[in-house]
Amino acid sequence: MTNHIIDNKYINRELSWLQFNHRVLQEAADESVPLIERLRFLGIFSNNLDEFFKVRYATVKRIDYAGRAGKSQLGGIKASDLLEIITNIVIKHQTESLKILSDIQKKLEAENIFILRESKITKSQKQYLRKYFIEKVSPALVTIVLNTEIKLPNLKDSAAYLAVNMHLKDGENQYALIEISKNMDRFIVLPKVGDTDNVILLDDLLRLFLNDIFNIFEYNKITAHMIKITRDAELDLDSDLTKSYMEKISDGVKERQEGEPVRFVYDKTIDKKTLEFLMDKMGIDNTDSIIPGGRYHNRRDYMDFPSLGRTNLLYDKIVPLPVKGLSLEGSIFETIAKKDYLQYAPYHTFSYVVKFLREAALDPQVRAIKITIYRLAQISHVASSLINAAKNGKKVMVSMEIRARFDEEANIAYAEQMQREGVQLIFGVQGLKVHSKMCIIEREEDKKIKRYGFISTGNFNESTAKIYTDYTLFTANQKILKDVNKVFNFFEVNYKIYRFKHIITSPHYTRNKFFNLIDREINNVKEGKPGYIKLKMNSISNYPMIDKLYEASQAGVKIQMIVRGICCLVPGVKGISENIEVISIVDKFLEHTRLYVFCNNNNPLVYISSADFMTRNIENRVEVSCPIYDNDIKEELIDTFHICWNDNVKARILNKAQNNTYKRNDKPKYRSQFEAYTYLKNKLDA
Repeated sequence: MTNHIIDNKYINRELSWLQFNHRVLQEAADESVPLIERLRFLGIFSNNLDEFFKVRYATVKRIDYAGRAGKSQLGGIKASDLLEIITNIVIKHQTESLKILSDIQKKLEAENIFILRESKITKSQKQYLRKYFIEKVSPALVTIVLNTEIKLPNLKDSAAYLAVNMHLKDGENQYALIEISKNMDRFIVLPKVGDTDNVILLDDLLRLFLNDIFNIFEYNKITAHMIKITRDAELDLDSDLTKSYMEKISDGVKERQEGEPVRFVYDKTIDKKTLEFLMDKMGIDNTDSIIPGGRYHNRRDYMDFPSLGRTNLLYDKIVPLPVKGLSLEGSIFETIAKKDYLQYAPYHTFSYVVKFLREAALDPQVRAIKITIYRLAQISHVASSLINAAKNGKKVMVSMEIRARFDEEANIAYAEQMQREGVQLIFGVQGLKVHSKMCIIEREEDKKIKRYGFISTGNFNESTAKIYTDYTLFTANQKILKDVNKVFNFFEVNYKIYRFKHIITSPHYTRNKFFNLIDREINNVKEGKPGYIKLKMNSISNYPMIDKLYEASQAGVKIQMIVRGICCLVPGVKGISENIEVISIVDKFLEHTRLYVFCNNNNPLVYISSADFMTRNIENRVEVSCPIYDNDIKEELIDTFHICWNDNVKARILNKAQNNTYKRNDKPKYRSQFEAYTYLKNKLDA
């Protein structure tokens, strides 16, 4: 990857993100990864790229359109130059991904799994597929016939289309588009033949029956090539005072489908005349990212490639462990009243969160439940527990962030359902997204209110809890929960800035508090005392925070960082960051935990957090970092950090070269996600 480092100090955020997505592509290329999982990583790579163009590329394009160079916002690179650099890198990555896909398909064939093109379909298979086409596909088909006079309707964002060219008998060309619907299965599994599994893509099913679709036209030849357009996903909310906040968000989501094009991907074998006609119709010019691709687009659908019963080609499923000492039987409140407990998903079962809320919903002594919600599962037991509590007369307050990107519609639907059931909804704070992950319940005990709660690094989402690593602290520590309650008060009265004695909150305190913690390490090292910082996060892009870590490095503080995604910090630069090491782990689960450890003269201060070291988390969101006071949990968190740090299988070294080199050494293979499960299992048996 080309280096674009400013003054040896910062890596451009967008280019660092592309480097992260290349680590995902490395998983698709890794022959030690089970074969179907490799195909799914290819889908994740493609899905990530779609979102990148909708959000980050679109933002850079807006800066360029506004006539601003944007250097200060883009790490010293002109917006127009950055757009070109991104396009070149993406073309390179897309080319690599096509080679990986071809390799995977060959290996699937060696396992008797064939992804068939329409030209390879047998007579009996065609009979089966014709029935499938008539019953399930044809009635739902959206086909747009094009001509030079009629304006092309807006093509859906990130939907794939077959661009059809009919060479009519009168010598003219008739163009049409067929939408590859998201509501249909992309992969159609044909009846098994002996030990052989055959699959055909919906795209090729449509190619197989083009004559049926266009039988009213008289043509000599018909061709179909795939295209896809990606649009700017920024929500532009209108200022109509007669509309509710939910209506504005809902309207903004609809208008997103008509956003400006930011990327156009096409099958590179399409004929030039058809391509020019389509680009002219869609108003696409050379300022858009125009990327030649392969025969198939929307490869994000490979995330849902069927398992075909081939468990040998999939990762072994883990059985989520119980948290030692925390039973799902009996009262969870009675247990956490005595001691704090830590849930580490997906190694631990997520059931404790649901159990906590269900018990609160039924307990006659519970008076109120307060919770923040950012993303929910499609079928959410969390939401149903909160509705159940409201029906049982509890006061339920939900801070619902309906602006959670690409989950707006789902969150609106849940918000409307909760409102109907009497749940008090708060839609964030003006100008801020609520990204904190916390819940408290207020329970009457001996005529006094006692609080119980949990604070997490991740969303309260049963689906993602199976694949995201996250910490959740269950606690009855009244000092911590008093602070958390102040955050809920801030949601209702947000002109008042509260003081917090224990938790660290954004937007008011995160930067200064972490600066103070870093300064303490600097001062300790200068006084000859031990000093180190251990940080685990998703991303770091805030320049003042990076500069502070550089200052600590220059003072001799040893800093170990585990950063999954964007890393604008450049480690290992002499005179700037030689005491900073950074690794990134991309593996079976998505590393999502935020953990911050400060030596504090060998009396470690440990925090779990909802916040990354990004400007949006520090300045533009409501975030909570929670201190860990229980020594057993503190030890467990530090142990899990070291487990990740010692990974020599799936860890990549982040450095100035930006080459995603795997961390290798002479020690026995140590794969942190597998070792973390073993570590927690051994704690159960101890």
